[in-house]
Amino acid sequence: MRSPVARSIAPHAALVVAAGCFGVTFVMVKDAVRDVTPAGFIVLRFALGSLTLAPFAVWSRRRTGSRSAGSDAGAGLVPVAGALGFTLATGYVLQTTGLQHTSASSSAFITGLFVVFTPLIQVALRHRGLGPVTATAVTLAGAGLFMITGADFHVGSGDALTLGCAFAFAVQIVLLGVFADRFDPIVLNTAQMSALVLFTLPVLAVTGVGSLTGRAWLAIIVTGLACSSFAFTLQVYGQSHVSATRSALLLSLEPVFAALTGYAVGQGLGPVGAVGALLILVAIVVEEAGGSWLRGARRAHGAAPDVVQAAGDGLVGDARRRP
Repeated sequence: MRSPVARSIAPHAALVVAAGCFGVTFVMVKDAVRDVTPAGFIVLRFALGSLTLAPFAVWSRRRTGSRSAGSDAGAGLVPVAGALGFTLATGYVLQTTGLQHTSASSSAFITGLFVVFTPLIQVALRHRGLGPVTATAVTLAGAGLFMITGADFHVGSGDALTLGCAFAFAVQIVLLGVFADRFDPIVLNTAQMSALVLFTLPVLAVTGVGSLTGRAWLAIIVTGLACSSFAFTLQVYGQSHVSATRSALLLSLEPVFAALTGYAVGQGLGPVGAVGALLILVAIVVEEAGGSWLRGARRAHGAAPDVVQAAGDGLVGDARRRP
């Protein structure tokens, strides 16, 4: 049996590894969409991911049975997966289309704004304010994202599309924070990816597949296996234990990994980018250490358990159910 510390670290580590998988493949995807259409890339990538996970999802479903998640959860898988798949499909279509009309640095920064949108969406839904620790961490992460990519404030058509992508990804993170602990991670990820493919098929029918070159197939296979089937499953697992706002902060490491990958292929971060990467890491430390300190302080003063939990989640009154 794992210790409480290990149980606490594992979901956080899963989100960091997921961010790494997303980040290191960014350059590969940028090259691939020069040959294949955005819809073609998305459909083939996530179809491969779904087919890869399908046998494991069936096995996991039979092993756990409906009683482990409750009869209502089993019946609700389709609408939940549909909502998650729709937001992901919207986000990826906007992102990959936007990449054809904006620079990679601008795309990386604007996509990373999901770290700002996520807590704002939660505030709007719950009619509650952000805690000071989370507000500080989100501000630091936003500044770090801007510095690491060297982006400016010019907004073109590609930037506007990518801004919509960032909002869609934030909605998906919020939704996943609500439903992730009700389903097996492999089952839910397989279902949401299948829904994503179905929602993208009409776009594919209009745009076609494009040219399936060798580098396009390499990107499809790598992202389909490493990102779609593996990293998204880690994200689902991580978010079943970690609040949506904190998950967004950990996932904001994606552009850090993307920048490090660019450095490895000869595109250096530069001093400003290095400071930006450091700011994102500081933001995560602030959220983790500050949240822990605030929970301890409120517990010492006799605060109610739900308020103590909320202190670490960054939203007053956010007492999330844990499995």
